[in-house]
Amino acid sequence: MLILPNRCLMCHQEIAFPHQGICRVCLKACLYTSPVCLGCGRKMQLETDFCGHCLAVTPLKIVAPCSYHQGLGPFVASMKYQAQFAALDCLTDALILRVTLLYEQGLLPMPQVLVPVPLHKKRLQQRGFNQAWIIANCLSKKMNIPLSTQKLTRTQHTQAQAGLSGKARRKNMNKAFQLLPAAEVQRIALIDDVVTTGATTQAIACLFQRQHIHVQVWCLARAEAPKLMD
Repeated sequence: MLILPNRCLMCHQEIAFPHQGICRVCLKACLYTSPVCLGCGRKMQLETDFCGHCLAVTPLKIVAPCSYHQGLGPFVASMKYQAQFAALDCLTDALILRVTLLYEQGLLPMPQVLVPVPLHKKRLQQRGFNQAWIIANCLSKKMNIPLSTQKLTRTQHTQAQAGLSGKARRKNMNKAFQLLPAAEVQRIALIDDVVTTGATTQAIACLFQRQHIHVQVWCLARAEAPKLMD
């Protein structure tokens, strides 16, 4: 039986098992190297939750291990569009390390359940899978945090968000989701592959917040405005 070498997706150098997907050197080069605002993604000098601008509006806390623009974006996109999950293991490990750091520094409460962003049944039939569920399931197994998919549903088959402006994205998500009476939890982490404007996660978070449930967002990469990383 022919066994192909376990090579890094970026530099193509061989990786020693059990590591796979992206080697440690390439991964480290693409992760955040300095603190970033959990609200807007702006680069900061000190590890705290929000920058001065976001402190005034207290947005959702969005946790990601890297910027979509720093090299790992194509591997995150390939999960959604090509069902290529070779980088899933190393990217979820990087996300867990980021979450753990913020938790240990008192900047983030640990959620009681993980909730993947749902797809409409028509989109799910077309694609054949929900990448947010796959990511959440991986995180659930690694962190021993329950996965919840029964309460949140997508009620509208909306236009794809890619290519829309921020205003159009928010309009597109208006009344797109429905939340049934929630379970007895106080804290959830909403899971998605990538966060851009945050229109989708904000629309969902509002539903949970009306039931007095704290929401934070975990994703594999954040597609913040590039100027914020300068």
